[in-house]
Amino acid sequence: MENREPLKPLLFGFPGPLRDQLVAAVLAGAKVSTSGLLAEYEVEKEELPPVGERSALIGSDGREVAVVEVTDVRVVRLGDVGPQHAADEGEGYTTVAEWRASHERFWHSEEMREALGDPEFTVDDDTMIVAERFRVVEVLDPR
Repeated sequence: MENREPLKPLLFGFPGPLRDQLVAAVLAGAKVSTSGLLAEYEVEKEELPPVGERSALIGSDGREVAVVEVTDVRVVRLGDVGPQHAADEGEGYTTVAEWRASHERFWHSEEMREALGDPEFTVDDDTMIVAERFRVVEVLDPR
């Protein structure tokens, strides 16, 4: 994409093995949804992405690897996440319980608690999450 406007970065996890795994799943077409904490958007004073917004998917090395487009955004209770969303995250979850356990480990991690500015942060069924669906528009750096 020559001479395009700079795109907002799309960052999955923190740089390292998790981000590498998630980016690979997006590029393979297995990951078409993601989940974030509404609290994280609030802390960062960031608007929810509108449907149609395009972002640059960023690899662990900081390079843009693909352009993705938001196709759906919903704010839902953690307790209401269903099996389709969990499966569409492309991380091999076969149950919502597996998906939730993995996400709770991430959301309760020291890095996430630090990012939220709350060393005691925990989630429960009523925690609001942002369930986002997207599609790859263009692969920029397939590696």
